[in-house]
Amino acid sequence: MNTKVLYIEDELHMARIVTETLALKGYEVLHKKDGTKILEHINQFQPDICVLDVMLPYIDGFSLGSAIRTLHAHLPIIFLTAKSQTQDVLDGFSAGGTDYLKKPFSMEELMVRINNQVNIYQRHTEPAPDTEFRLGSARFTPMRFLLETAKKSVKLSHKEVEILHYFCRHQQEVIDRRILMQMVWGDDSFFHSRNLDVYISKLRAYFEEIEGVEIFTLKGVGYRFVVQDL
Repeated sequence: MNTKVLYIEDELHMARIVTETLALKGYEVLHKKDGTKILEHINQFQPDICVLDVMLPYIDGFSLGSAIRTLHAHLPIIFLTAKSQTQDVLDGFSAGGTDYLKKPFSMEELMVRINNQVNIYQRHTEPAPDTEFRLGSARFTPMRFLLETAKKSVKLSHKEVEILHYFCRHQQEVIDRRILMQMVWGDDSFFHSRNLDVYISKLRAYFEEIEGVEIFTLKGVGYRFVVQDL
């Protein structure tokens, strides 16, 4: 079976060269010019590896890598960048990268690195699809779309699951509102800003009866999802 590569690159000339060369060598490539809706692309395309440019519009490659890593513990990520300072490399690995390739690069080196990362990936298994999160006195199972307490179960919508799953992976952290909208809807327009307000209100309502969980609004920034151990 062909190796499936999700490739995010906004330089269209380079993207065309990389995509066509990989395709000629038998790889299956999905190219996107930015990282909006990347989690949707991953769910639909099911890549074996992600190759991400670092300098991208809307959401930079490191932020994309962090978002991917929260949901896919072992999916390999190669960052492509013109930067080569030690701190840049460290930032890449901190953001979930498994390899780092400096521009300009040869296609032969890129393919060797892709093959190496995929071989390592295939030795691991992804987290079980029924992974649960303990949220105070409740439990959240993303793949089942369920938020459960001792008294009742709430069937969540797809967007509610996406938002709550992101919150769960970033507990106690500052969650940037614009990045959250980019990850869930693919843009941070006024329309989706209003949609996000609605979904946050719904989630808050669910947690009113759940001890140990609170969604704080950080004005002008975003949110903090606080979960206490009970």
